[in-house]
Amino acid sequence: QVQLRESGGGLVQSGDSLTLSCAGSGRTLSNYAMGWFRQAPGKDREFVATITQDGKFPSVLDSLVGRFTISKDNAKNMVYLQMNSLKPDDTAVYYCAAREDYYGSGDVDDFHTWGQGTQVTVSS
Repeated sequence: QVQLRESGGGLVQSGDSLTLSCAGSGRTLSNYAMGWFRQAPGKDREFVATITQDGKFPSVLDSLVGRFTISKDNAKNMVYLQMNSLKPDDTAVYYCAAREDYYGSGDVDDFHTWGQGTQVTVSS
């Protein structure tokens, strides 16, 4: 079973950028499609972005296209979420997740392994 650990969160101002990282251990991430999800206080966990096993086909939530980018480096066993032009509404705990499938997914229930999350807070 792969283990996931997110990093890179923090407190930023509106308009700033952040890159979140997700490090895999225990197994190679080349066996997994990956996803990023987020959960704001009092809200359900929501899909942010996903990418295929080989990193060739990323997909981002429509409302985040143009600001968020997901990428995957199987050689380094890493997944990234580049976030630009951050807004206060982006404030949430961000989670990295893995599914043992070629294709990514936007469904929380399709992912079987989760990291502990990293807090992103965007001040206005």
